[in-house]
Order: sequence, then structure tokens, then C-alpha cells
Amino acid sequence: MYVSRLALGVAVLSAAFLSGCSKQAASSERIYAMGEKVAVGPFLYTVFETQWMTHLGMPPDEKVPQNRYFLVRVSIVNSSSNEVMTPTLSVEDDKGTSYPELTSDIGAPQWIGLLRQVHPADSIAGNLVFDCPPGHYKLRALDDSGEKSALIDIPLTFTSESPDVPIPGESRKDPTYLKK
Repeated sequence: MYVSRLALGVAVLSAAFLSGCSKQAASSERIYAMGEKVAVGPFLYTVFETQWMTHLGMPPDEKVPQNRYFLVRVSIVNSSSNEVMTPTLSVEDDKGTSYPELTSDIGAPQWIGLLRQVHPADSIAGNLVFDCPPGHYKLRALDDSGEKSALIDIPLTFTSESPDVPIPGESRKDPTYLKK
């Protein structure tokens, strides 16, 4: 009976130790700051700025997200001697929920595109677009195989959006009525 209790105790301690190790390995992934150059496989990623948008375009062609459009301006450099395709990226919130980048052109300014082939020693730059609720995120930057990754911390910031408001009494037919 003593031996079975001892075996049970060792099994419980082993399981606790092993689960602690796996959590430690997951949390040891390096997190980079926005603006830092991040090397992952053949790519050097740099996140420059972000922007939250409630919609894109003007009616009747206006695009409205399920949550908010999150634009992340990046530069991706191919440091290898081969042409490579950049992978589809995602952002992750503090709860671990992942939001993949949008796969179609919704009219975002300077959209970087989805099929991104980068020549050797060349770079591409533009906006990655996500549909996610406003919050604190980390961009998961991947290598060309999708096996290696790094996280780039993106703090929550809002810039003031000044909507175009017509001046009372001005004619909508006058093209300068919003610019006074």
C-alpha cells in the first residue's frame, strides 16, 4: 500500500513538473518591440506603425469590418539568396486568440497584398490588414516554412480621427465645402 501511494505521488509530481516545463518553453519565446528589426528565417521584419479604422472607402462602396480594421505598416526584407514567398501572418491578443490577416483587397491604403514574392536582398513594405477588436496585440512573424516564429509587441494606441464635417449653410455641390 505504501508503494502504491509512493508511485502515485511520483506520478503526480512528474506530471506537474512536465506541465510546468511546457509552459516555461512556450513563455520563453522572445518578444520584440515595435520598431526593432526581427530576423525569422530569411526574413527581417520591422513594424513601423498601426492604425485602427472603423470603415474603408465611401458609400456606396464602403467596407465595414466585423470588429475594426487594424492596419499594421511593416517592411519585410528577404536576406536570403533565393526568391521566397512571405507567409500569411496573424496577430494574437493577450488571451491567445489569433486573428489572421485578411485574404482579399478591401481597399486599404498601401495594402501589402497577400501573395508576396520577394526577390533576394529585396524588400516589400505596406499595410497588413486584420479584422479584430481594439486591444493589445502581438504580430506573429513567421519564416518561409512557417515553423519558426517571433512575436512583435504592438501596444494599443488610438489616433484621433477627424471626420469631414460639412459647415452649416455650405452647399454640397461646392467641392471645397469640407476644406474650409
